[in-house]
Amino acid sequence: MCMICDRIKMIKSGANPYFVKELETGYVVIGDNQHFKGYTLFLFKEHVTELFNLADDVRVRFLDEMTVVAEAVSKAFGAEKMNYECLGNGDTHLHWHLFPRVGGDLEGYGANGKGPVWWYPREKMYADDTAPSPDELEAMKQALRNELDKLI
Repeated sequence: MCMICDRIKMIKSGANPYFVKELETGYVVIGDNQHFKGYTLFLFKEHVTELFNLADDVRVRFLDEMTVVAEAVSKAFGAEKMNYECLGNGDTHLHWHLFPRVGGDLEGYGANGKGPVWWYPREKMYADDTAPSPDELEAMKQALRNELDKLI
């Protein structure tokens, strides 16, 4: 079973606390862990594994919406730079990982604290203490929703 399809089912049933907003091609959700404050995912609505499997017009719209989500994340969480990742090796359902980056977020890892997110130890990135509290999560969702509403 696909974990992202499961998350989308939770969104549709109102049971996904990380859900922010539905767009034409996908769902915006805050990441479960927040070492990179504002880490957000954009999940394609249907179970498709590759960008090239999408019709041209759908692919263009999905990429356009992902770009809008990235801009909203950047503004909502004060990113100095955005990182974009669409891998799908673990969860073979099209989705984007959007990482807002700020100076020092990799302190002690990489050259002068700069580098890709995967240089940060996985066990620290996904540690329980990086999960937002319910109040933090609600504030993050509202901040992101406000920025999305301005852009859409």
